[in-house]
Amino acid sequence: MFMRLRFAMFAVLLPVLLVPIPAQAADITGTAKVREGDNVQIGNTRIRLGGIDAPSVDQLCLNNSGERWTCGVAARDELIKHADNKTWTCHVRQAAADRRGRIVARCEVDGEDIQKWLVKNGWALSYVRVSHDYDDDEKAAREAKAGMWQGAFIAPWDWRVRNKKTAILGAAKPPENAHAILLASASGSVAPSPDCTIKGNVNHAGECIYHTPKSRWYAKIEMKISKGTRWFCSVDEAEAAGCRETRR
Repeated sequence: MFMRLRFAMFAVLLPVLLVPIPAQAADITGTAKVREGDNVQIGNTRIRLGGIDAPSVDQLCLNNSGERWTCGVAARDELIKHADNKTWTCHVRQAAADRRGRIVARCEVDGEDIQKWLVKNGWALSYVRVSHDYDDDEKAAREAKAGMWQGAFIAPWDWRVRNKKTAILGAAKPPENAHAILLASASGSVAPSPDCTIKGNVNHAGECIYHTPKSRWYAKIEMKISKGTRWFCSVDEAEAAGCRETRR
């Protein structure tokens, strides 16, 4: 009786604990839509690139001049440029999707290990909690001051939990207020700095529109990463990111 009860409880819990992946759990092939430096989508399948950790699109870093820099956006955009219109082949690495419903895989782009490329060029770190496959590539990026390593940043896994005790990585000597800058979000509800109060918003047509504090609709723009919003420190920065000024 006890064994039957245990089996019944397990059968009820199993769908909650595991998210099924497609029946053909072999390779997933096609062109990919890049969501973040370590997140892509092929067809209807969302894929988390295994063995690495890249900054989220709203993570902030400092560049080699000590200036605020949206390194998460840079990592995403560099991957888009490198892999644009190329064929991806992703090898599924675990039997269930992660807690966000993404399949974890190792991917090749036209035969190139794309995780290795990201880490070696400084746009992601070796995710040592699960793998040491890309440790040598991270060392090479650090020595070359490539990507994020040119300036100052905190590890993506620390940034997501806002770990104030974390070490600051990179080549640049960070200013005294570096932690406050690096732990802020480019898309959070509060401006990451008193000097960064321009709001960037994506309209229904997919255009990025920026609003200065004097704009008519400024107070009504709700800053949420899920809505694609982002803070800018200057009009030049907003326009360099492809945004235009609101017409109202």
